[in-house]
Amino acid sequence: MRKILFILCLAISFSTGVSGQSSFDYSVELVPVSISGLPGLHSYTWAQHDGKWLILGGRLDGIHARQPFNAFPQSDNNTELYVVDINTLQFWSASINNLPIGISEQLQSTNMNFYQDSDTLFIIGGYAFSETMNDHITFPNLLSIQVSPLIDAIVEGLQIAPYFKQITDDNFAVNGGHLGKIGSTFYLVGGHRFDGRYNPMGMATYTQTYTNEIRKFKIDNSGSQLSYSDYSAIADPIHLRRRDYNLLPQIFPDGTEGYTISSGVFQINVDLPFLYPVDITETGYTAITSFNQYLNNYHSAFTCLYDSSANEMHTLFFGGISQYYYENGIFMMDNLVPFVKTISRLTRHADGSLEEFQLPIEMPEFLGASAEFIPYPLASGQHSEIIKLNSLSQDTTLIGHIYGGILSPDRNPFSSNQTNTTNASPGIYAVYLLKNQP
Repeated sequence: MRKILFILCLAISFSTGVSGQSSFDYSVELVPVSISGLPGLHSYTWAQHDGKWLILGGRLDGIHARQPFNAFPQSDNNTELYVVDINTLQFWSASINNLPIGISEQLQSTNMNFYQDSDTLFIIGGYAFSETMNDHITFPNLLSIQVSPLIDAIVEGLQIAPYFKQITDDNFAVNGGHLGKIGSTFYLVGGHRFDGRYNPMGMATYTQTYTNEIRKFKIDNSGSQLSYSDYSAIADPIHLRRRDYNLLPQIFPDGTEGYTISSGVFQINVDLPFLYPVDITETGYTAITSFNQYLNNYHSAFTCLYDSSANEMHTLFFGGISQYYYENGIFMMDNLVPFVKTISRLTRHADGSLEEFQLPIEMPEFLGASAEFIPYPLASGQHSEIIKLNSLSQDTTLIGHIYGGILSPDRNPFSSNQTNTTNASPGIYAVYLLKNQP
């Protein structure tokens, strides 16, 4: 059977949220926003400044095809830089084709690892066709971008080349992981190096190597040249074999800041998602094998929220792809790992325990995979990764927007060889947090 129902056997380890709703006394509302002419994108990179988004990279098509000759075509690379003013609902664009070839090739890749550090966006790796190499590759590059000057240049139609720096090193040949920062140290977590043409049958059209690592280093962006130092790597081929996951910024119960690896793929001996999370701090990492996160397994739009009064950390996940989901109130397992509409919450309680909840609302369509949640600065602070719930004074607060992602007409277009029915969504959803009234 393709689908197996789990009800009683999962009742102990999974909660639908009835017992724990009082610790998160909010509802979530999605409101569609329209910007005429804005294209659909997924698996892109973003930064923001003063109410404007900088969008780059990613893809214009839907989920990748099964056939090597049709997977990740160059014609569907995004070769534009976009600036979106979410307040005035305008956008501007600039072509990357006049940039140096090494920069322009990396900028049109998919699944780059990125982190905005104040007014600088750092980007590592990414996967796309390289005309220089005449093949699909994972780019071995670290790129820095001056965010606000680049935004201004795009809006004003000026030269954009002065705002980029790039270096090459095989340590940066990673896609599908995530880049974070703890203190002054950057963390390149998980991902893989994938060179060649994708196919789902293991034929010799590509080489693939999971990093199985947390790579740590410092970046010096102060001069005319970009450099890095203090490089080290923590390897674990069991717990750190992760890609296409969500990396959750965290404030742990003891006040320590770090990250949590949420789910991701693929297990060593079976093509299914990992269910247990991995916590990361500056002192190391811990695999939480006693807990399973059943909902929202792939990279999707998400946001993290901290309640300092209750000392609880919450993460909201919006749609995407998952091995488990609810259908008409019944908990389902589908090992084809379908698109889902699920909106869920993962809560870390003050005692460190984790609990998962399904929210009573869903995404309006099979949407959210490879989308991004872009926090609204007035709710999160200009560059904060975590929304502080105790600072929200209004009953209704705009906390951010979901843009793009893969839109699918049904659950399993990949397994049925209907990938051409999917597309990159141009949709934007404003996400509101509503305090529940007594």
